[in-house]
Amino acid sequence: MEKTIKTKTKKITSATLDGFVAKSVEVESSFTRALPGFSIVGLGSQSIQESKERVKSALLNNDFEFPPLKIVINLSPSDLPKNGSHFDLPIALSILYHNKDIDLNEYLVLGELGLDGTLKDTKTIFPIILSLKPKKVIIPLEAAQKISKIPGIKIYAFSHLSEFEEFKVKEIEKSEFDYSFLKIKGKKYYYLEDFKLDFKDVLGQNEAKEAALISASGFHNILFEGSPGVGKSMIINRLRYILPPMSIEDILEVEKLNLLDGKDAEFKPLRPFRSPHFSATKAAIFGGGSRGAKIGEIAFANKGILFFDELPQFQKDVLENLRGPLQDKKMLISRVNSKIEYEADILFAAAMNPCPCGNLLSLNKECRCTDLEIKRYKNRISEPLYDRIEIYHQMLEDDDTSTISSKEMFEKVLIAFEMQKGEFNANLSENYKFKIENEAREMLNKAIRNFSLSKRSEFNVLKVAKTIANINKRDKIKKEDILKALKFRRRK
Repeated sequence: MEKTIKTKTKKITSATLDGFVAKSVEVESSFTRALPGFSIVGLGSQSIQESKERVKSALLNNDFEFPPLKIVINLSPSDLPKNGSHFDLPIALSILYHNKDIDLNEYLVLGELGLDGTLKDTKTIFPIILSLKPKKVIIPLEAAQKISKIPGIKIYAFSHLSEFEEFKVKEIEKSEFDYSFLKIKGKKYYYLEDFKLDFKDVLGQNEAKEAALISASGFHNILFEGSPGVGKSMIINRLRYILPPMSIEDILEVEKLNLLDGKDAEFKPLRPFRSPHFSATKAAIFGGGSRGAKIGEIAFANKGILFFDELPQFQKDVLENLRGPLQDKKMLISRVNSKIEYEADILFAAAMNPCPCGNLLSLNKECRCTDLEIKRYKNRISEPLYDRIEIYHQMLEDDDTSTISSKEMFEKVLIAFEMQKGEFNANLSENYKFKIENEAREMLNKAIRNFSLSKRSEFNVLKVAKTIANINKRDKIKKEDILKALKFRRRK
C-alpha cells in the first residue's frame, strides 16, 4: 500500500488566460513513495504537458534533486482549460521546494524555463498580470521592464533557476513613462507629438479636415463619401496621430492586446489603428472560433480606430453586427464552452464611394451606374447603422491648395480633451444634461421637426455640438455649434 511522504503539500499560485481575461490557477503538488513518475493533471494543454521535460532537464542540469517519487501536479480548478509555457516555473518550484519550508502563497508565479534553467518571458505573462493585478509577482527578469509599467505591483525578477536555491528576493524598481502629458483631476494623460502621417500633406478639403478634427476631439464615429482619389483614406489614416492623450490604463490595455496579437510592446501613447479588408469574415472582425472564443479586429482596435474602407463592400451580417458594439462599446462572444465579453471603445471610421463605379460625384468622369444599381449599393448600409455614425461628410473634388498641419489640429484636440475632463463626448450617457443656450435649443427643435430626427439622432447632434463648443473653449452649446453639427449629419 502506498504511503504519502509526510511533507506539507505545496500550493503555488499561477494563472491562465481564458480568452484575454486571466483566471487564477493553483498549482498543487503531491509526492508519493511509489514507482517514480511525473504527471500533470487538470486540463493542461500540450505546452503544459511538455513542461515535464523542460522542468526535469532544468532541475538536473543545475544539480538540483529530482525526487525518485511519484510526482503529481494538479492545476486547479480542474475544469478550466489551461494554456501556456509560463507554468514551467511554478511547477519547478513545487518540486524544488517539496521538502523545504518556503511559502510562496503570497506571490503570483509565472515563467518559462529553458533546458539549462534560464527563465524566459512569454507573450501571456504581461496580459495575465495586467488582468489580475496581484500585489506580488515572481517573474523572469526578461519580463520585468514591461511589468514595471503596471502600477501597484511588487516585482521580484529572476534570470535563472539556480537563483532560487536560497530564495533571496530583490524587488525591481518601477519605471515611469517618459512622454509629454496633461494632468486632469490629478491624473496623467500621455501623448506623442510625432506625426508620422501629417495633415499638411492633404491639399484643400478643409471641411473634411474639420470633420476629422471634431471626430478626433470627441471620439465620434465618422463616414466620408466621395469619388476615388478625393482624399478619404488619406484623411482617415492621419486621424490616428491627432487622437486624444492616453491614461496609463489605456496604454497598458493597448499593449496587452498588441502582445496577444504577436506584436512587440512599445508602451507608446499611440492609439491602435485597425483596417481589415472588406473580404474579412464575421469571425475575423468580431471574434469567434468553433472550439474556443477568440477576439477579433474590433477588440484589437479598442481605445483606437477601426477603419472600414469601401464600407458597402463588407458582408451584410458584418455591417449589421456592428450596431451592437458601436452602441454599447462592448462585444460578447458566446460559444458552447466559453463566453468572452470585451471592451470595444472604438472610433469607427469609414469611407465609401457614392456609387458602384465611384464617379457619381466626379466633375470630370461620367457615372455609368443605373439608378437601381446605386440604390442597391447604398441600401447595403441600413439606417440603424447610419444612425450610429455621428459625423458624415460628402467629399467633392477640390483644387484648393490650403493646408493645416497635424500639430495645429492636435493642439485643438488637447483643448477639447481638457474641456471634457479626460472623457469623450461620444460616450456621454443618455441622461446627460447639456448646457445649451435658448437660441440653440430652438434651432435644434426646428431641425427635429424638419428632418424628423429620432431621439438617437437628436442626442448625436448634441454630442457633436458639445465637442464643437469644447474645441472653441466653451462648455455651453451655442446656435452655431448646432448648425455645424447638423451640417455634418447625413440627410436621407
